[in-house]
Amino acid sequence: MVDEHADPTVGELREGVILRSILERLGESNALVGPGDDAALIAAADGRVVATVDTLVHGPDFRLAWSSGYDLGYKSAAVNLVDVAAMGATPTALLVALAMPDATRLSFVTGLADGLRAACRELAPGCRVEGGDLTVSDTLTIAVTALGALAGRAPVLRSGARAGDVVAVAGDLGRAARGLRVLFERFTDAAHAPVPVDESVLTPAERDDLAAQLRPAPPVALGPIAADAGATAMMDVSDGLLLDASRLAEASGVTVAIDSATLGDDVHSALTGGEDHALLATFAPDRPLPAGFRRIGGVLPRAADPVVVDGARYEGRTGWDPYRDWDARTG
Repeated sequence: MVDEHADPTVGELREGVILRSILERLGESNALVGPGDDAALIAAADGRVVATVDTLVHGPDFRLAWSSGYDLGYKSAAVNLVDVAAMGATPTALLVALAMPDATRLSFVTGLADGLRAACRELAPGCRVEGGDLTVSDTLTIAVTALGALAGRAPVLRSGARAGDVVAVAGDLGRAARGLRVLFERFTDAAHAPVPVDESVLTPAERDDLAAQLRPAPPVALGPIAADAGATAMMDVSDGLLLDASRLAEASGVTVAIDSATLGDDVHSALTGGEDHALLATFAPDRPLPAGFRRIGGVLPRAADPVVVDGARYEGRTGWDPYRDWDARTG
């Protein structure tokens, strides 16, 4: 039973108390002006800033029955850090906006702050949460803006792939999708509502897949390394390899050819599953792949299809589209 006096809800507290509880968990600021003023002041060493934003909403993006505050803090940081890395940049700062129902416990909020700090420490050392916003909402929503520095590099865009390039990936493909299947198949009730996860009934492989879904750890450090190694195009794989590879192909005016034999035993999950947040990149054929990347195909002149698998069009669902795939009736 929750001790309501030791763990009040945010609706019982003032904004300043909630904010102080968060800031106490985040550690020292790296900004020229950090949390506490109307805005942060962030140094931009070469005059350019890479910026991205991602929003996690209860329902389409996570379920509180399955995710702790720590999980959500870690994941909300990770999915933004890897977007910065996909441009060839190093993450430098996060800005976090939280919209929370009144019934949200303070321990959940501090757990989320702990997860944000841990993700920065483990995935992008030197990056910190430098500001944000708090508000109320009937739906728990976490919006994170990430900033990054290129350190003199040119940004790596989706549009730079050329025929003859090697297609490579760093990170996992398919694990997060398998973890999501475990959640929906094993941890929902008769009405499809989520129920808490009992990890004691899972195999080690299932626990690993679940961790990839709830607390992804993308290869953030490899983004700048890929840029220095001559990546011609790069992007984060968040919605499924096929769907994201088609976006890269469309931007570059080419066709991406994937070799399914390079994707392991679960080819379907690797091709269509999302949320692993791997890095998909292309490299000139005469350049060695940087450590951490593995070849999964090649780039062809533009043909009828933006992506082919083993030389043929892939029939069926290619990835996650929230406007097409989200169904509120499933809880």
